[in-house]
Amino acid sequence: MELIQQFAKRFESLKGVVHTASGDGDAARIALSICADASARAVALSHVPRPFQATFAEGCRDSGVTVVAPPYPHDTLPGAIDGAQVGVSMARFAIAQTGTLVEVDVDDACRIVSCLPRTHICLVRNADFVAELYDAAPRLRTLFQENERNCVVSFISGPSRTGDIEMKLTLGVHGPEQAHVIVIDDA
Repeated sequence: MELIQQFAKRFESLKGVVHTASGDGDAARIALSICADASARAVALSHVPRPFQATFAEGCRDSGVTVVAPPYPHDTLPGAIDGAQVGVSMARFAIAQTGTLVEVDVDDACRIVSCLPRTHICLVRNADFVAELYDAAPRLRTLFQENERNCVVSFISGPSRTGDIEMKLTLGVHGPEQAHVIVIDDA
């Protein structure tokens, strides 16, 4: 629990929002609330757990929200994902010290779910936290060995930010302007 609290403090200092959920169904309900707040008409998914996806997709249908999910037809990319106001993905793990989510993908279509929509929701299980970057190295090494081709690791710490516009920190210029994490407690 201490790692999650450390992560939340750091992630929120970077203008992100952390939520906690008691299982996949609760996580889906939280995500649906975030989508409603974002006035989402379309949501893109990437590698989310099946129980989450089932509850979430049903809630989206009831609200008239379109859900796009893998496998994405490459002839419609990146437009299919760019048309979504919210992207929901699953982190492989999170680094408490830096407030960083770690996503690993071998499919660029799934990778851009966390980059293109204006709001990004990332799911992470409470068991998938490490204390610091040093602890992430063995996990990353294993992931690269398991995925030798086209393996891309994304480190996500809050919403997109840039300081190259008149030297002022601006959120959301090169990616999501809102970043939410839902920590799923599997206890």
